[in-house]
Amino acid sequence: MFLVHWIVNWLLSALALWLVAQIIPGIQIRNFKTALLATVVIALVDITIGPILRFIAFPITFLTLGLFRLVLNAVLLKLASMFTPGFRIDGFLNALLGSLVLTVLDIVLRRAAWATL
Repeated sequence: MFLVHWIVNWLLSALALWLVAQIIPGIQIRNFKTALLATVVIALVDITIGPILRFIAFPITFLTLGLFRLVLNAVLLKLASMFTPGFRIDGFLNALLGSLVLTVLDIVLRRAAWATL
């Protein structure tokens, strides 16, 4: 059951990323296969580099009541796009908007999927 849960979440995250690319003109994804690969790269970047950035940025994150996390997520998303062929983000503002929309879409898709299963 755990493997099914993991695969469904992976597919939903890839769908959310693909939808973000359709909504925001500054984000391009070649196809759904690239979105699947990009979600893996995003997870790897978030697991490896994310904790270091969050630790370093903790004081400013604390002072901004957590809003700086949006900037950190945008940086991690932009960084993941640099490592994924076929996934491109033009500019930091698109990365910021993309990370915000991606978070919302991911939450909505997961809740909708798991409510029906």
